Amino acid sequence: MERYKGRPRDKETRLAKEIRVYDYLDGLHVEYERIDHEAAMTMEVCEEIDKVLEAAICKNLFLCNRQETEFYLLLMPGDKKFKTKDLSAQIGSSRLSFAKDEYLEKYLDLTPGSVSVMGLMNDKEKKVHLIMDEDVLREEYIGFHPCINTSSIRFRTRDLIEVILPDLGYEATIVKLPDVG
Repeated sequence: MERYKGRPRDKETRLAKEIRVYDYLDGLHVEYERIDHEAAMTMEVCEEIDKVLEAAICKNLFLCNRQETEFYLLLMPGDKKFKTKDLSAQIGSSRLSFAKDEYLEKYLDLTPGSVSVMGLMNDKEKKVHLIMDEDVLREEYIGFHPCINTSSIRFRTRDLIEVILPDLGYEATIVKLPDVG
């Protein structure tokens, strides 16, 4: 895997939703680097990508309440284990579970394995609440899929918080999830 600055040259072989991410970041003048790779379906593969990108690859979890009326995108360090009770208490929502794939596609235009904060650019109705573990904010660079899991990008965490999220109209709820061994 090799790291590149900016967008790929081969636009015609890329999905439109991936190109929209690059267009969006370029429009905000957010500098980013990219690598292309085989489909990343596990955190182990993401750890290898992390080494090349030199960024904290986040675990991105798409969750919902029991009634499937509230949806959440949780960003947390890849090496932390997730327990719903730890998050539920902090956000005041009981019975969290993984949301169905149909909601992931409906609200974020994403498929399983490609969940990313960049999907929020597709949430025109603002149905998804963004939640971030405070440890994510400690990293200088943060890494995500550009709405497809065969590429990964990195940019400064500060750009996510100060440029991207405000432009999208999002404010993250910051939580502290325990390290679970």
